[in-house]
Amino acid sequence: MSNLSRRKFIITAGATAAGTLLAHGCSSGPTTSSATPSGASPSAAPAVNINPADAPEVTAAKLGFIALTDSAPLIIAQEKGLFAKYGMKDVQVTKQASWPVTRDNLELGSDKGGIDGAHILSPMPYHMTLGTITKGNQPVPMNILARLNTNGQAISLSKKYLDLKVGTDSAPLKAAFGNQNVPVAMTFPGGTHDLWMRYWLAAGGINPDTDVSVIPIPPPQMVANMKSGSMEAFCVGEPWHAQLVTQKVGYTALLTGELWKDHPEKALALRGDWVEKNPKAAKAITMAVLEAQQWCDKPENHDEMSQIISQDKWLKVPAADIIGRMKGQIDYGTGRIEAASPVAMKFWADNASYPYKSHDAWFLAENIRWGYIPATTDIKATIDKVNREDIWKAAATALGVPAAQIPTTTSRGVETFFDGVKFDPEKPEEYLKGLAIKKA
Repeated sequence: MSNLSRRKFIITAGATAAGTLLAHGCSSGPTTSSATPSGASPSAAPAVNINPADAPEVTAAKLGFIALTDSAPLIIAQEKGLFAKYGMKDVQVTKQASWPVTRDNLELGSDKGGIDGAHILSPMPYHMTLGTITKGNQPVPMNILARLNTNGQAISLSKKYLDLKVGTDSAPLKAAFGNQNVPVAMTFPGGTHDLWMRYWLAAGGINPDTDVSVIPIPPPQMVANMKSGSMEAFCVGEPWHAQLVTQKVGYTALLTGELWKDHPEKALALRGDWVEKNPKAAKAITMAVLEAQQWCDKPENHDEMSQIISQDKWLKVPAADIIGRMKGQIDYGTGRIEAASPVAMKFWADNASYPYKSHDAWFLAENIRWGYIPATTDIKATIDKVNREDIWKAAATALGVPAAQIPTTTSRGVETFFDGVKFDPEKPEEYLKGLAIKKA
């Protein structure tokens, strides 16, 4: 979308926000206790009540998801009728077998049998836009419209390392792994799980490119691969760590929020050409997802949410493997149990939904660190092409989100990691220069 189109989009969104508020009765947020009883479904106003100026250009879109707890906002938006509430009555939310399949279907687009958007690892839309992971390295422009969650991932180890009591410090594993090129798993090269695993290993003096073998495994296959001995550690989202501990196959060394508190994780992304053609529909989808995030974040809804997403058509796991960690009740499998972890998954609280550009700067810097994208990549220009925080703000305003919950800056500021390393989003080059272990 051109700069002119962006300005027109924002102006139009602002002009129609008041009409939308009247249409949906969202003057104080769509999921407040006064609007819906505790644990009840959000009230989905019929689509016919949408202000004509806000009516989406189309009513259909195909969105993908991976079987992870952080896909809940898309699932809940579908199950609770929120897409239909904002005029997108024909949205389909379809399970993807892996992140490579998600990428391939996004490349195709729905008109060729693929999908228009997805619950996705935050760096992937950048890789697709740059053409680093697409067929023939042909760029497929993507847009990030919202962050779906913060925290909520973990790194787990085989039970053979239980006596080491490894936590945030990975250093003890260097001797334990020896020079055996031990396989450790993540879900997609350059994705969030890969970056958490690599950061953790490198912070403990373990070079992920030479001391171990970092391999990609689809999330639902992690526990089975640990059982078979195909890998010694993995990083992924829930509910797979909870399931690992329940089955006594391994233990959780740390939650990724212990590496970086309230770190960004998954995103809602759409093909750039789809957004360009259907800006009102893109905003409507974002509104539905934001309302679902608010609902998912309410403690009184966690049991119902876990029951819904546990179904076979969604995650296909027992609800008991979801609910505990969703509530911040973490059994690490080591005897350590947290009753209310301060780094449990968040969908809305503390601006979890807002797609800070400063966070995308870290994702790009880390991808440069490990050689996934060129060191010459213009980080700021690339982020400006992909990150559509303007759509997030327009959707939030139309929903009646209080001004205090709408960030006024695109940066969360300097971030500090567990090992004391700091990332200044205004100076990514300095961050990269200061790292001891990185791609040669």
